[in-house]
Amino acid sequence: MGVNNVVFLEVLECFDDTGQEIVHRLPEQGSGEIKYGAQLIVRDSQAAVFYYHGKAYDAFGAGRHTLKTANIPILNKILSVPWALTSPVRAEVYFVNMKIFPNLKWGTKNPVAFKDSELGLIRLRAFGIFNIRVVQPVLFINNLVGTQGVFTTDHIEEFLSKVILSRFNDHLGEKLDSIINLPGRYDELSEGLIKKLEEDFSHYGLVLSHLYINSITPPQEVQQAIDDKSKLGVFDDLNELLKMKAAMAVEKISEQQGEAGAGIGMGMGFMMPAMFSDLFNGRGGNGTSAEMQTGNGPKCPDCQHSVSKDARFCPACGHQLLIFQQCGECGKNLPPGAMFCSKCGVPVQQKLKESKCSHCGADNLKDSVFCNQCGERI
Repeated sequence: MGVNNVVFLEVLECFDDTGQEIVHRLPEQGSGEIKYGAQLIVRDSQAAVFYYHGKAYDAFGAGRHTLKTANIPILNKILSVPWALTSPVRAEVYFVNMKIFPNLKWGTKNPVAFKDSELGLIRLRAFGIFNIRVVQPVLFINNLVGTQGVFTTDHIEEFLSKVILSRFNDHLGEKLDSIINLPGRYDELSEGLIKKLEEDFSHYGLVLSHLYINSITPPQEVQQAIDDKSKLGVFDDLNELLKMKAAMAVEKISEQQGEAGAGIGMGMGFMMPAMFSDLFNGRGGNGTSAEMQTGNGPKCPDCQHSVSKDARFCPACGHQLLIFQQCGECGKNLPPGAMFCSKCGVPVQQKLKESKCSHCGADNLKDSVFCNQCGERI
């Protein structure tokens, strides 16, 4: 490395215009002759380390130092006695920036495998930034810098990114069961990852001051599956709303029909969740959800909303679509299946006349035009 390329140094100081230099050696090439009485100027954010015969001596802190053995005892071993303490000494000075170097990037070049408890084995991409600071200059120079004249963040960013990513894979597998539970846990994962990396960085005289996870993203098809799961949650909420409206409609009917109506209302209340579930899944008897959407099915007489053929209540307004029986004695409307008239007490089955559907065989009231079960004309 240019042993004969000697530079005489009288003032030793270093400025970094780029903000990315971690270490700068004087001289950058070859070795330098440091004159007796030379001035060493170290800024608050720097430390200076002397190397003589390939060996590092203690680091100098901030301040202005005059290189004489009288006031710098550690130079006793450097400045040669045979020259009466007045000759130059061949050495190198490494200026180390002790500031925080922010906004270094880490991330996955290729997706990494993650075993998700709900989605199975998937591949993830992760990206973020981190900040570093040198805390042990001599250790950092010996383990990473070597004899390089200038050592910047570009020289170390990729290496440290690989270290972070390796620990990240283990940490994610230990702390996260499913990426569905990932939102809101970035800070927790970042703090745990910093602790996990503490020992790795200390081997190089570095400390990881901050680490941020910007994103953890699964493949497109997995993202679509998560979106679909979220939509199902919305449909569940809609289903609960329909059940509530159906229960309110049954309660209203029971109040209007007296005790007999209350009985049928309770029965219908137990039936409504299954009825509406079938209705919106396209399994409502002969009616389908497609019929409701296109308006080809029967209409609610109250709001004219399309309903399935076997619907008992309108899903839009809750209007009752049941055809009531009529007491043969007093003419009062009674719910289907009633055994006695709630007004006159006469056994209904003895007076009730029914008409049987020729298509499905269901019993209908006399003079019914359409079957109460299948909707076909009788």
